[in-house]
Amino acid sequence: MGSANSQEPARYPARGPGQNDHTFSSGALGSARKPVRVLIADDHELIRRGLRELLQRDPSCQVCGEAQDGLQAVQMAKQLKPQIVALDISMPALNGLEATRQIRKAVPEVEVLILTVHHSEQLVHDVLAAGARGYLLKSDAARDLMAAVDSLRLHRPFFTSKVGRMVLEGFLINNPVSQNSSATLSDRERQVVQLLAEGKSKKEVESLLGISVKTAETHPNRIMRKLELDSICGLVHYAVRNEIVEA
Repeated sequence: MGSANSQEPARYPARGPGQNDHTFSSGALGSARKPVRVLIADDHELIRRGLRELLQRDPSCQVCGEAQDGLQAVQMAKQLKPQIVALDISMPALNGLEATRQIRKAVPEVEVLILTVHHSEQLVHDVLAAGARGYLLKSDAARDLMAAVDSLRLHRPFFTSKVGRMVLEGFLINNPVSQNSSATLSDRERQVVQLLAEGKSKKEVESLLGISVKTAETHPNRIMRKLELDSICGLVHYAVRNEIVEA
């Protein structure tokens, strides 16, 4: 497992004038184009390495950097302006959903590909609502990662097969989100839930989010009232159930 803060995030220099300025891919034979720039974000070093190796097999793709958590992913997306960000859903400090919202707000032209081992009904809704247009199960990455990149570079959605069937069957239309779900929380409230569920103290929440002591004190109580919960333990269970943190 990689450490979220053990080292600086990896950055890769853009290719020089003589390095693959024009490449070909199976989806566009005979049509020259520059490589698509992809930022990878996952808190596990082995996963990042595997994704990088898969992407670098194709000359039409360039990995421009790697982030170890959601906060780094947002910062690097702003700095590097990749065309696609491949995000793990469960990361420390800022999960993939919150990172997606912030990236899409800061760099609207960037497409986000969510990578996860989960495909729950609630999570599919939350991913789409956050602004991601790609959803790929990690178990399908070896087979489908480049197909997802090719689709997103053209600003077309891509879903892993199981999720695609759910969407095609009209699941999101016929099954509205329950009131007691993460969709009822604001972005800041979801961040507070994640940090508390990760075991952070209110003082640490105050420091990490740059909020006042009073706000850090009142946020948890307001969130628990909104979700009809009566304890921090219940809040932790809620965070796990809604994939805000991993169990």
